[in-house]
Amino acid sequence: MSVANSPSEQQEAEAADAIGQATTSTPGAPASANVARERELLGDMARVAEQHRHRPDARITWLIEWLGANCCPGIRLPGTPSPQPGAAWSALRLIIFTEYEDTARYLRTQLEAAIAGTDRAEARLDVFHGPTPPDKREDLKRAFNEPPDRQPLRILIATDAAREGLNLQAHCWHLFHYDLPWNPSRLEQRNGRIDRKLQPNGEVFCHYFVYTQRPEDRVLRALVRKTETIRLELGSLSEVVEKRLRTGIRRADAEAAAAEIEALEDDPDKRAARRAELDEEAEERQKRLRAEVDTLRNRINDARRWIGLDEVQLRDALNCSLEFLQSEPLRESLSPPGEPTRYIFPNLKARHGSDPRWAATLDTLRPPPEHDQSLYEWRREAKLRPVVFAPPPGFDGDTVQLHLSHRVVQRLLGRFLAQGFVYHDLSRACLAQSDDAIPRVVLLGRLALYGAGAARLHEELITVTARWIDPADRKAPLTPYGRDAESRTISILQESLKPSTKPRTIPAPATQRLQASIAQDIRELLPHLNQRGNAAREEAEKQLAERGQAESESLKKILEDQRRRVLAKYTATEADQLLLGFSDDEKRQLSADRRHWERWLANVDGDLAREPKRIAEFYQTKSFRLEPVGLAYLWPVTGERHADH
Repeated sequence: MSVANSPSEQQEAEAADAIGQATTSTPGAPASANVARERELLGDMARVAEQHRHRPDARITWLIEWLGANCCPGIRLPGTPSPQPGAAWSALRLIIFTEYEDTARYLRTQLEAAIAGTDRAEARLDVFHGPTPPDKREDLKRAFNEPPDRQPLRILIATDAAREGLNLQAHCWHLFHYDLPWNPSRLEQRNGRIDRKLQPNGEVFCHYFVYTQRPEDRVLRALVRKTETIRLELGSLSEVVEKRLRTGIRRADAEAAAAEIEALEDDPDKRAARRAELDEEAEERQKRLRAEVDTLRNRINDARRWIGLDEVQLRDALNCSLEFLQSEPLRESLSPPGEPTRYIFPNLKARHGSDPRWAATLDTLRPPPEHDQSLYEWRREAKLRPVVFAPPPGFDGDTVQLHLSHRVVQRLLGRFLAQGFVYHDLSRACLAQSDDAIPRVVLLGRLALYGAGAARLHEELITVTARWIDPADRKAPLTPYGRDAESRTISILQESLKPSTKPRTIPAPATQRLQASIAQDIRELLPHLNQRGNAAREEAEKQLAERGQAESESLKKILEDQRRRVLAKYTATEADQLLLGFSDDEKRQLSADRRHWERWLANVDGDLAREPKRIAEFYQTKSFRLEPVGLAYLWPVTGERHADH
């Protein structure tokens, strides 16, 4: 926190004190003399006001000097020429908060005049206030969070309409309170626009303006000095400060309020005892937090194992689907150090003969449209953003993270889910060549489990592998490999499917023999596929039931904990004396909150009876499907000569 003192406040204060002292009527003087004196004083006051009418106040002067020193050297004080006309701006951004619409307009007028003549001055400043329409609010939020080298906006003037629900910390760590609401909660909400998680800067600066001669500002000075101690000891502003400032600061009470804040827990013994108590509480909170983090990590790992899909596999599956569409695959792009690998997504809509229905899907990869930009212009001008498969470390509007729920991914993988890994003329049987010396065969099956409403609950590939023997030489049906040999066979299959610069072709006689044995091979291996599929189905049903029970219990606990918190909050706000010092808006908001809590508490028992049961039933298998989807032969290079005989 920093407190800014104005360079001209002394002169202004002296003029105000002189006028104030002169307004006292002379005791014993005739009434007409006092009236004449008062008129003379009013004339003096009017002349002083007129002299200062077009001059910026001390805060504006200080703010402009700060902007000139930190943002742009071309910024000028009112009535002075620019030190550097056309000067460039630094990347620094700031937010200026004020309570009043009139003050916001005044700030905009003064600052626009100060920055006039600098580089792109017309795009450097904007206002976020009550009349700002929803679409403009989104535009401002997006612009303020974009990297400064691409977005010229540097100064955002905001009323308290912006003190909640906005994340503006991506590239901003300076916030100015042009005036103060004298409500600690509202101050914290303002500061919370940039003092929050994913703030890239190591330090956040919140600036306050004070006047040395104004008694009320003694309270602010005391509060600033105590804030760090208060936060370290209590985690937030103490009840003493909250109660003292809740109804504002009156001049008559300023000295007492400042003294009370200054004396807050000044007793060393009390402070030490409180510190020890809070250290113990903090350690307990840290233990609970670490336990929760470990639980979440375990859940993430369990989900990854359950889905069985990593970044490489998802990327390869998308590339396979793009190949079906006769499109180029994802192309790796240059990525900043420490960030996920970026890939260029092909523009399927621009491809000759492409499906026009892809346009809406590809829109999810474009940056948001500008204000009042037509759909046609947006699609023509907005390029597809690079995609990543891992979450970026912070705010990043330059890339799009692809995941299983993303619209592009769901559409590309939809063909696999619907058609069983077969697309148009793609054969169910494939022949591949390997460096292994043994000919092998792999039968692939797909197991799918469905719940109520045909919801797909589980899907996996089942494989049966065996050493391939020419039907003419077989004395018994093909015998499946054991676990180790099967694992090696699958590894050989995956290796053989990788792109290779070495051309390999299976001789025609070998191809003909393999094709002739397809029907018999499937017939001999299919019973083993069904056996393994049924075992996999039983295991999957067991895991689904366990998952359903775990999620059911988890939801029950969440609802019970929420009921306990809501009931405690509802009970705590029943006392009328708690409303003392609340504004009309705050009273209306509390009344609306209590009505919402009443409705929620009235319905939560029904939710506890229905929702956990519904989740458990969702994971119950109603039907399943097990079918062969492909046959793969692995023909050894060493077998070519043998195949020609």
